[in-house]
Amino acid sequence: MSQKVQIADRTLCREGGSFSFKEKVEIARQLERLRVDAIELPEIVNPRADILLIRTMGSFVKNAALSVAVGSNAESLQNALAALSSAARPRIRMEVSTSPVGMEYLAHRKPQKMLEWISECISTAKKAVADVEFCALDATRSEPDFLKSAILAAVDAGATGVTICDNAAEILPDEFAEFVAPIKETAGVPVGVLCSNRTGLASAEALMALRRGAEIVKTDVDGSAVPLDSFAEVLRACGNRYGLDARVNITELQRTVKQIRRINRNAQEVSSLPEENEELILGEKDSLQDVIAAVTRLGYDLSEEDQKKVYEEFCRTAAKKQVGARELDAIVASTALQVPQTYQLVNYVVNSGNIITTSAQITLLKDGKQLSGISMGDGPVASAFNAIEQIVGHHYELDDFQIQSVTEGREALGSALVRLRSNGRLYAGNGISTDIIGAAIRAYLSALNKMIYEEADA
Repeated sequence: MSQKVQIADRTLCREGGSFSFKEKVEIARQLERLRVDAIELPEIVNPRADILLIRTMGSFVKNAALSVAVGSNAESLQNALAALSSAARPRIRMEVSTSPVGMEYLAHRKPQKMLEWISECISTAKKAVADVEFCALDATRSEPDFLKSAILAAVDAGATGVTICDNAAEILPDEFAEFVAPIKETAGVPVGVLCSNRTGLASAEALMALRRGAEIVKTDVDGSAVPLDSFAEVLRACGNRYGLDARVNITELQRTVKQIRRINRNAQEVSSLPEENEELILGEKDSLQDVIAAVTRLGYDLSEEDQKKVYEEFCRTAAKKQVGARELDAIVASTALQVPQTYQLVNYVVNSGNIITTSAQITLLKDGKQLSGISMGDGPVASAFNAIEQIVGHHYELDDFQIQSVTEGREALGSALVRLRSNGRLYAGNGISTDIIGAAIRAYLSALNKMIYEEADA
């Protein structure tokens, strides 16, 4: 009989992420569809926005456990419990460092005080939810006796699972497996592993740990943990040999990972679509139902509002050319899953040449009123961005700007990525158009609207 491997995905825990509210919700929706066992969320920082986000996820995440991190203070625990009040499978995940350096400089607790906090936190959480996990951060650099004491304190207080974290990635897979084996005997509850992929060995570490008694693996998409897609492929290739199996929907895996990467905005190039969609061709005579049916084939599940947005952008593109799978995928990525549009593009005019100073005139719509800005700059893109800032009345730091071709040919779609920085946070926006200047403007407005939306909720 094969061992069921549980997969807990940490994509939404990534540090420095700039996902919007709707993007986080969509990633959770994709992970639920993929049938991961748990969707892990970071410690609540902004109670108003984060609690609303988690409650929204709780309305549709029914099969996976919703796991919220708790750190070194009682407030984070109370916030997590409030956020999970409506979840079908709530889980509190206590994450504390058990290494000497981590306890002193991150948690600011002495070993004995840390043990007391572990017991207090887990026993309090256990009164409200049945599923409480203890995560020993930096476990591989912890003192063995203290790590054992911390695990026993957690289990005695009611922890239903223990996770051993190799944050340093300084040991080899077989050494990590040997490290995990006695912990399984000590804990007496399911043991999970969180392995850093800094050296590219995270999947091997996790697989070796599973063979020595671990049952849960923490994964993510394009982050620092075990890569979700490659680990699932390892299980598919080697699972029968080692008696390992997972309930992840392998047939949906690549499509789901691709969609998460699209939302993430971090992919350096647009992924190719599955071969079965390459023959997809739509034209301007196709109806809303035809377009949404094609969108569903690509793996998207859109709200009625997003369906209308996608169809409107499809009509604009189809008026110039036929729309294939790649174009439709880019249209969905740039028009759906977006925050409310405080500023909408009405029109733009850019004058550029080698004997004149480049200038741009842009008209935006805000609250039903048209606002115009005219500015010059070093090139058409800079001029357009300056004109937008003139309208908004504020200059934002441009952290990154990229543009690339989504499709080929004279009428190819261009995809632009803009990252703006405000108050120490990054906001990413994406735009597409057959005109690269138009794509850049739409990307800037996408990032700007995210910034306005997120800061209004802060």
